[in-house]
Amino acid sequence: MSLRHAVLGLLVGKPASGYDLMKLFNSSLANVWPATQSQVYGELARLADNGLIDVAAEGPRGRKEYTLTEEGLTELRRWLMDAQPEAQRSAALLRVFFLGVLTPEQSLDHLAKLAEQAAADHARLKELQKSRDWDEGGMLTVNGRLALEYGLRLYEMREQWARWAAQQIAASDT
Repeated sequence: MSLRHAVLGLLVGKPASGYDLMKLFNSSLANVWPATQSQVYGELARLADNGLIDVAAEGPRGRKEYTLTEEGLTELRRWLMDAQPEAQRSAALLRVFFLGVLTPEQSLDHLAKLAEQAAADHARLKELQKSRDWDEGGMLTVNGRLALEYGLRLYEMREQWARWAAQQIAASDT
């Protein structure tokens, strides 16, 4: 995924300013694809330069409201249908391959931190789940709920796996 496609997706259905997009981004996509304000505004400029979005209105203090063009919608659909998923990279799992370099105690400490982080991430998503009205409908709500469920299950599994891995290391050290 690219930031480009995230911004295009957020503009489906209704125009939005950069500020509006950042609010939407932070309440939805930031859980799976974080971006800074400068990255989003830079991407808006590139999308406009490439004809994928238009400035629909300009307001006070240079506020611009953007709308998706037909070319932008075509690009988003192309990406959704044609783009191959990116290879998954995991720094956490790469470290696991080299835990043998550490002492057993250090390995157990590392795995405990992984479990704690997964538990914290899981708790954060549970709070997000409680904070939203998931019955309001709309593409971002329906599909956001699907993505949220994926995250909940993933973090729960990561915590369980890290605790299991720690048991394996502890048992092999005896």
